[in-house]
Amino acid sequence: MRKTRILVGTAFAAAAALALSGCNSGTPGAETGASAGDAPMFEVASGVTIADSPTFDRITADGKVIVGVKEDQPGLGYLDAATGERSGFDIDIARWIAASLGYDENKIEYKSIPSANREQAIVNGDIDYYVGTYSITDKRKELIDFAGPYFISGQGLLVAASDDTITGIDTLADKTVCSATGSTSIQRIKDEHPEAKTTEFDTYSQCVEQLKTGQVDAVTTDQAILIGYAAQDPSELKVVGDTFSEERYSVGIQKGDTAFVDFVNTMLTDGGTTWTAIFDKNLGASGIEVSQPQVD
Repeated sequence: MRKTRILVGTAFAAAAALALSGCNSGTPGAETGASAGDAPMFEVASGVTIADSPTFDRITADGKVIVGVKEDQPGLGYLDAATGERSGFDIDIARWIAASLGYDENKIEYKSIPSANREQAIVNGDIDYYVGTYSITDKRKELIDFAGPYFISGQGLLVAASDDTITGIDTLADKTVCSATGSTSIQRIKDEHPEAKTTEFDTYSQCVEQLKTGQVDAVTTDQAILIGYAAQDPSELKVVGDTFSEERYSVGIQKGDTAFVDFVNTMLTDGGTTWTAIFDKNLGASGIEVSQPQVD
């Protein structure tokens, strides 16, 4: 499995251009490139059946796909409050799955689920699958199944642009670090860096606001997410240090639905063409260098 290498510093300019230009909504079958003649990233399938899949049976009965997502992560999972359009790498992965099942954009219902509530939403059947920077962990695998991984990132730190005291993971003594409740990121800080103080909110965007107002000293989560925030406001925010984990983003699926897991894993191994198109559209200009990982 290949590891992600994230480039910071000069990558912010490119990422900022990407964030400020606005992302195409990524509707399956829509034009997704810079020119009108570009081919669509993926097409809506027809005649799909998945035997012995409770998830597929529920989707068929509902006549739509209900997907759990994030909506405050630029470049990954983002909802534009002004236009109502969703964009990002994770959003397009979710759309690709729906299209492979035979459902177009108008048959997708998105639900924003906080990190702490993801497993319960899947267990309860409130959503059909979850795509939102969702890392595989042994604890989560006790409750749900995963398809993938479809992306690999690493945990990093976001600080104020004027802060020269925090330069990496080893400079957090007596600093207050913020992350989302229930995330692997905040737990890692608690377990491995007890010299730091921690605080938690439902969303990463709340942590970023706390950072901007000086209520916390750093925000931690996957560096790909942090680059998106820094790109939106480079005069106030910056990413520092090297990554200090490996986060394997995967699709959260109901426990025991092996047939649906196999379907998504097969879809992800299409030779890389669709995955590359999704990556290039959403993150290609950000400075992140990454290859599609092999599924487990």
